[in-house]
Amino acid sequence: METVNPNVLARLKFDDQGLIPAIVQDASSGELLTLAYMTRETLELSLKHRETYFWSRSRQKLWHKGETSGNVQKIERIEVDCDGDALLIRVHPQGPACHTGNSSCFFTELVAGGEPGSAELQHPERFSTVVERLFHVIRQRKASMPEGSYTAYLFSKGLDKILKKVGEESAETIIAAKNHSRRELILESSDLIYHLLVLLVNEGLELDEVIAELDRRAQRPTAASDAG
Repeated sequence: METVNPNVLARLKFDDQGLIPAIVQDASSGELLTLAYMTRETLELSLKHRETYFWSRSRQKLWHKGETSGNVQKIERIEVDCDGDALLIRVHPQGPACHTGNSSCFFTELVAGGEPGSAELQHPERFSTVVERLFHVIRQRKASMPEGSYTAYLFSKGLDKILKKVGEESAETIIAAKNHSRRELILESSDLIYHLLVLLVNEGLELDEVIAELDRRAQRPTAASDAG
């Protein structure tokens, strides 16, 4: 990253809470990753370490992106808008930017297909892409075991706890289907898939192994062979 311009730094406009919005962008792909906030202190830390540091408005504390997850953001360049009250930070992300495991925090459509007035929320990504991303996040949680993480808690309790949760979520998915509750079925099946992925990571399986088996079954020539 280029040498800091002290004149530009001096004219930055922080709001009455001492914050300035920072838009984070992937320097390679151009994808917008997140919108966060910086104080003068976190900006100075970011400039010093060439990694992003932000201010959490909800927790009222400084945080270093990737400190527990390992998903740090290496800063290539920081730019200031024409009014001096917003930053654009171009980074090389070392993992997902969003706490959900998505590469970007901007993954939910408010208006889809150009239909004016449509406010239906949609997730256009393929199922396999989302599952692969979630699997990656779960594996990272096992490696880093961050405090306060539910996933890390499951790993700390071991196989029996994980199997118990898989069983519970399987039963709850069945109940949701029997109740013909669309919303419940979505939630419970999501819980089931998540816990199955935790099980796979715990047992050292690769997601590609399961995908390969599913692909093999999809290519079976007759429906009669589906039974086994």
